[in-house]
Amino acid sequence: MINSIVVDENSKAYFNNKVDFCVGTGRMGLALQKEYYDQLKLVQEEIGFKHIRGHGLFTDDMAIYHEYEENGETRVEYNFTYLDLVMDSYKELNIKPFIELGFMPKKLASGEQTIFYWQGNTTPPKDYNMWRELVKALLNHLIERYGDDAYSYPIEVWNEPNLPGFWYKADMKEYFKLFKESFEAVKEVSERFKVGGPAICGVRDEEWIREFMQFCRSERLDIDFVTRHHYTTEFPEPDGHYGYAKLMKPEDGFANLQTTRDIIDSFEEYKGLPIHITEFNTSYIPNCPIHDTNLNAAYLAQQLSRLGDVNESYSYWTFGDIFEEQGVPFAPFHGGFGMVANGCIPKPTFYAFKFFKDLKGECVHKDDKSVILKGKDGYKAVLWNICTKGEDKTEDFEITLPASGEYSVIVKTVDEATCNPLKLWHDMGEPQSLTKAQTKLLRESAKPLVTSQRLAADKKATLSLSLSRNALVYVEINKSLLTPDRGFDYIRATQTL
Repeated sequence: MINSIVVDENSKAYFNNKVDFCVGTGRMGLALQKEYYDQLKLVQEEIGFKHIRGHGLFTDDMAIYHEYEENGETRVEYNFTYLDLVMDSYKELNIKPFIELGFMPKKLASGEQTIFYWQGNTTPPKDYNMWRELVKALLNHLIERYGDDAYSYPIEVWNEPNLPGFWYKADMKEYFKLFKESFEAVKEVSERFKVGGPAICGVRDEEWIREFMQFCRSERLDIDFVTRHHYTTEFPEPDGHYGYAKLMKPEDGFANLQTTRDIIDSFEEYKGLPIHITEFNTSYIPNCPIHDTNLNAAYLAQQLSRLGDVNESYSYWTFGDIFEEQGVPFAPFHGGFGMVANGCIPKPTFYAFKFFKDLKGECVHKDDKSVILKGKDGYKAVLWNICTKGEDKTEDFEITLPASGEYSVIVKTVDEATCNPLKLWHDMGEPQSLTKAQTKLLRESAKPLVTSQRLAADKKATLSLSLSRNALVYVEINKSLLTPDRGFDYIRATQTL
C-alpha cells in the first residue's frame, strides 16, 4: 500500500518544532573530560542546541560547597573553579545551561542516601537557610561572570523527587518545602530568573503534578514553568551488563503527556503555563541496546513531530555517551543514552535531531509517518518507517506538491543498510577497545546516504520514495535553474563512449 500525500496551496498543519531548545548530559563534572567536549562540539557544529541540562551541579566532584571550623564556629565558603571551567566550555560551544539545582553536597546533606556510581546525595539539606545561601551564591557568581546572559538560564528544582532513589522516601511534602525555599532564593537574587519544577517522571505523575500545582496556588508562587520527564519503554529485562526493553505504543505516551497539560490548565491562574520536558528518550536506563539502533531513530522521529503539541520544549537524554550512572561502560556500543557513541561516532538517532533541526518553514502536512514544511524556495520533509517486534516492512510514499519550474531534489537516508555503525561494529567482532583505524571506519559508516535528482514541474510535482525497515529520510526540494559552464553538457559527459 502506498502512502499518498497530497499538499495544496491551502494545506496547513500544526507543528511546534523545538528540537533544538535543550539537550541532556551526564553529571556536570564530566564536562571536564576531553571526549565529552569533543562529542558536544560535534553535536553543536552539526545540530546546535540552545541549552544543556544535567545532574550533579552541587555534588562533591564539582567542589562548590565547603564547610570549615573557625573559632569554634562552622563557616561556609564556595569554590567555583570547576564551575567556571564547565560554564566557559559551554559558552565556547554556544550553549547555555538549563540549571538543575541538585544534588546535595555531602557536608550540607541531612542523610547519607546516594544514587548512582558517582554517589549523588539525594537527601534534603540539614539547614534550609544554608541551602538558600548556596543557591544565591551560585546565581550571583553567574551574574558576576556572565552578566545579563545569566538570566537566560532556566532553573529547575531537583530531579525526579517522586522516586525514592532520587529524593529520600519520595517525600512530597519535603520536596515542596525544598521547592519553595529554592524558588524564593532564586527570586531574591532576581525576578528575571525563570524557575520551575517538579521534574517528575512517570510514577504517580498525575498525583504529583496536581498536588504541586495546588501547593503553588496555596503558597501563591508565581512559577514560570512546569517540568516533567517522558520515557516510552516498558520495564527492562536484565541480562549481564544490559537491559532489554520493549517500546510502548506511542499514543499511550502522548496521552500521558496530555494529562499534565490538562491538570495545569485546570488551575485558572496557571492555565497555559509552559511545560518543559527536561528528559526524554525511549528507554530510561543507560544500558538499553535499543538506543544504538535505527529503530530508535525512526521511533524518535515520530516523537519529535508531536512532542511540541502540548509542550514548550523537550530535551533528549543525552547528547553523548560519556555517562556514568551505572559505572564506566565496557564497550563503545553499550546501549548508552547518547546520540553520539564514544569515539565521536554518531548513532542513527543523531540524524533524527539533525534532520528536524533543518526543517524550516511553514508546516503543510503532518501525520504519523511524515512531516512536510514549505519554505521560500521549496519544501523540506522528514519521513520514517517504524518497524517494531521484528517487523520487516517497506513504506512507499507518493508526495504531490504545488510546484512549477525546475527543482533540485536531495534525499538523505539513514537506514539499516546505509547508516548503521552498530551493525558494522557487530560484524567487526564487537571489539571492546577500538583502534584508531576501527574508530575511523565506524565514523565513516555513520553517515546518511545522499542521493539526488532533478525535477521539472508544471503546477504539480510528484515525488516517490521507498523507505526500508526502520528508515529515516530527509528530503529537500528546492527551486534550481541549471547554470552550466560554456560547452558543458552533463548528459554528453556521462554517456558511455
